[in-house]
Amino acid sequence: MTQPEITQPETTQAPRLAARELSLGYEDRVVVDRLDLDVLDGRVTAIVGANACGKSTLMRGLARLLRPSAGEVLLDGTPILDRGSREVARILGLLPQTPVAPDGITVGDLVSRGRHPHQGWFRHWSARDEEAVAEALLATDTGALVDRPLRELSGGQRQRVWIAMALAQQTDLLLLDEPTTYLDISHQVDLLRLLRTLNRETGRTIVTVLHDLNLACRYSDHLVVMADGRILAEGPPAEVVTAEVVEKAFGLPCVVVPDPVAGTPMVVPAGD
Repeated sequence: MTQPEITQPETTQAPRLAARELSLGYEDRVVVDRLDLDVLDGRVTAIVGANACGKSTLMRGLARLLRPSAGEVLLDGTPILDRGSREVARILGLLPQTPVAPDGITVGDLVSRGRHPHQGWFRHWSARDEEAVAEALLATDTGALVDRPLRELSGGQRQRVWIAMALAQQTDLLLLDEPTTYLDISHQVDLLRLLRTLNRETGRTIVTVLHDLNLACRYSDHLVVMADGRILAEGPPAEVVTAEVVEKAFGLPCVVVPDPVAGTPMVVPAGD
């Protein structure tokens, strides 16, 4: 089987977020191996691939949560590790795969923490902060939960609250690692529509890790397919998602047909 041709995005300037010869891992185990990636500015990018292919590890590296064993991540042309945590947090927001909150915290308090990077030593809570939190609660349909302790919520409710906190941060770059986890199909679609609307209306650059390949094709502009810690293929979903690529990345024989609603690629497993 031949390696599928990689579609390279056309760019006129350096991307705000990029990886160069990036290697990441844990102790002696290499998970991401010499990977190059340009995150397309002002677009929605979805990273897909089989379990343990390195998707979440890559996101941790891009977000400055994991120090590379080789290579580097560049933010606005500067190695991200050379920049301060608060400075990075004002530019780049992250929803990790397994976020952790203090015991007893309420929904309102958690979402408000998204504004902390914008708080200087002498800056107090402002009307703009209040507005950002209100907008995030409204967008995620979590306003009615604002006084509830986070621990009392269902998994799906908690996930929407975490997303609200990330939205309240109002960064130019937003990374979300498996944001549809715990969400039913209706809320998954609502979330992905919301992210696409945010991108279209504000120009925010959004990167997500998704497990549902068909939803990734429908709601992303750019698809990055990973396998064994490297990028197997990347580009517009219509150019990248082929039966050959899907079988190579996921080990799944399939047929790729047009989505009857969106016209984007839809993967149908082969066989009975």
